[in-house]
Amino acid sequence: MTDSTSYEVIAEYLTAGIRSAYLSVRQFERQSVSELRLNSGRAAAMVFPDKIMYLTNSGLTANPRNMSAVTVMPTDISSIVDSLSHYSIHSCTRQLRDGVFVLRKGVRVGLSGSFNSEGCMTDITGLNFRISRNIQGCADEVYKLVSQSCQGIVICGGVNSGKTTILRDLCRTVGNMHKAVLVDERNEIACTNGGIIENDVGMLTNILTGCSRAKGIVSAVRTLSPDFIFCDEISTEEDASAIIENLGCGVKFCATVHGTSFQDLQNRSVMKTLLKTDAFGYAVILDGGNNPGKIREIRRLNNDI
Repeated sequence: MTDSTSYEVIAEYLTAGIRSAYLSVRQFERQSVSELRLNSGRAAAMVFPDKIMYLTNSGLTANPRNMSAVTVMPTDISSIVDSLSHYSIHSCTRQLRDGVFVLRKGVRVGLSGSFNSEGCMTDITGLNFRISRNIQGCADEVYKLVSQSCQGIVICGGVNSGKTTILRDLCRTVGNMHKAVLVDERNEIACTNGGIIENDVGMLTNILTGCSRAKGIVSAVRTLSPDFIFCDEISTEEDASAIIENLGCGVKFCATVHGTSFQDLQNRSVMKTLLKTDAFGYAVILDGGNNPGKIREIRRLNNDI
């Protein structure tokens, strides 16, 4: 299989009419698009940091009611879901329960529709493709903090703020110098495919996928002797407990968490406990979805916070 960008990976799953319009988008516009949103009966939308545009067969339009805008039909959604599930939707129980598929290159596809009594998504009406990017060097400023202090880092940001992109690059730089473990629950950071690691996450980095963050942290400490453990989107008390229980083992943690400010970070129940420990030496607050990857603030933490 030839190498491809995450933009091109998405094209592989689209129906012919949507794919043609999607691939007609000019290269310079592709560089900043963050999402492709497909909702049944509506125009196919492209999300940029500063605007929303809609697909036509001759480019993009700002008007969703433009006569040439590409309308997503229920048959398009059904066909794309078939492709996402490799024509075996009944084997995708976990994806349907989580409401997300993860594709090559770390592309995430969120689902909308109805949940049945078993907690699985049915009657899918919408698909949200999140474009993933590798930007080497984007975590250089954060890496300096880690290398100089040898302390853990928590990266805080809202949706589309670049948390995962920065964590991936930080894992690469740290993992080239130290023993590291990446707990990649949904395989969207390293993106292993058929035993091949598609994204560079460091020469010394071991990768654990398909398990919860808490289980991965415990397993990493017991079996892989890491200096650093990386994980994305810590959100549960189990995550916090696993981190706290393994602080005494000499491991440093680098993680992301949802939030738009330092106050958000302090108010999250899972972080209230962690901020009272030595789990993280610094909090990195990202600017937001309108300026992905940009650091707004760096906070020095201590256990008296």
